[in-house]
Amino acid sequence: MTPIATHILIIDDEPAIRKLLRTGLQTQGFRISDAPSARLARAALAESKPDLIILDLGLPDTPGLELLRGWREQRLDVPVVVLSSRTDEAGIVQALELGADDYVTKPFGMNELLARIRVALRHRLQQQGERPVFEIGDLTVDLVRRIVRVGGREVKLSPKEYDLLRLLVQHAGRVLTHHFMLREIWGDAQDPQYLRVYVRQLRQKLEQNPEQPKYILTETGVGYRLQAPE
Repeated sequence: MTPIATHILIIDDEPAIRKLLRTGLQTQGFRISDAPSARLARAALAESKPDLIILDLGLPDTPGLELLRGWREQRLDVPVVVLSSRTDEAGIVQALELGADDYVTKPFGMNELLARIRVALRHRLQQQGERPVFEIGDLTVDLVRRIVRVGGREVKLSPKEYDLLRLLVQHAGRVLTHHFMLREIWGDAQDPQYLRVYVRQLRQKLEQNPEQPKYILTETGVGYRLQAPE
């Protein structure tokens, strides 16, 4: 059960969506506040810092992406899940590059949104106190000893393969864009095909069926996501 103290700020100009979210999330024990515009969202944030923000991009006074950019420039350390009717890959990539933790498109299922919210909250807690050992299924990554095991068997990775896996582990459950991963691992702009080669190599070593991966998932046209533990 999610702690009642967890506070979510909903920023969306559609009354029906705000009502749906408020009702659905309150039944899960979240404390909810909402704002129909960027101006009122700023006022709400000035009054109290939420634990997570659900952000619509199509606000009437200021584009949601501008709000997101401003928050990250101000280093507002709050997870943001974008909820928008925009489905184009460019819009999704831009939101993620600006610092969104996840992206859900309308129409949406409440169960999917709840899952993304919980992953974003867990990810932020993990960042605040990074756990030394990551485990999901039969995959174990010891971030202190730099040891990777599958089903108890140690797997040897190249330095770049390990760096890529560590990056995915540090952001487990979150979509990482091609550009972000290339910048973090190689430090400059490379062809995404270069990244795909390393992801394919990792899957060959870590996945039971590399053609149908259950750990390192592809977000088509956007990037990759490492499945997060329940």
